Amino acid sequence: MRPLTEEETKTMFEKLSKYIGENIKLLVDRPDGTYCFRLHHDRVYYMSEKILKLATNFSREKLISVGTCFGKFTKTLKFRLHITALDFLAPYAKVVHLHISAPTFKVWVKPGAEQSFLYGNHVLKSGLGRITENTMQYQGVVVYSMADVPLGFGVAAKSTQECRRVDPISIVVFHQADVGEFIRNEDTLT
Repeated sequence: MRPLTEEETKTMFEKLSKYIGENIKLLVDRPDGTYCFRLHHDRVYYMSEKILKLATNFSREKLISVGTCFGKFTKTLKFRLHITALDFLAPYAKVVHLHISAPTFKVWVKPGAEQSFLYGNHVLKSGLGRITENTMQYQGVVVYSMADVPLGFGVAAKSTQECRRVDPISIVVFHQADVGEFIRNEDTLT
């Protein structure tokens, strides 16, 4: 387990900023202690410094994981966000801080479209409940149910203005990750 390089940190923070904007600062500077990101077997883990100190008692070969897996780096050094980061990113997508002008983009899906999204499908216009105003095309979004339960991540296929004009079978959010992955990929998740 090692600290991320400057290039890895930049790549990861660029990806996170697509979903929670400048609220990334709130992940590291928390009132309950200092938190950090560490790389282990191409996966990025988020943990408190207390947990980090305890993990140093184990050799790299014996350590499987520590903290919460935020994502992994592909062989081409692109960062892919895992669904396990949803519990940490969703609250920062909800919170509106007056001193930080961080744009956070959210999409709410209708109850009939929730199951389709949780099976790994894209969100169609017919399943779109609401979308944050001024969402741009290809912007990262956090997908919620109409009851404000975070379901996963996606990328806006259309801007907010385009969503108003498209036909019902058009894709408005590209699927990235969802909480259904825990069941679908139960054997391969580590």
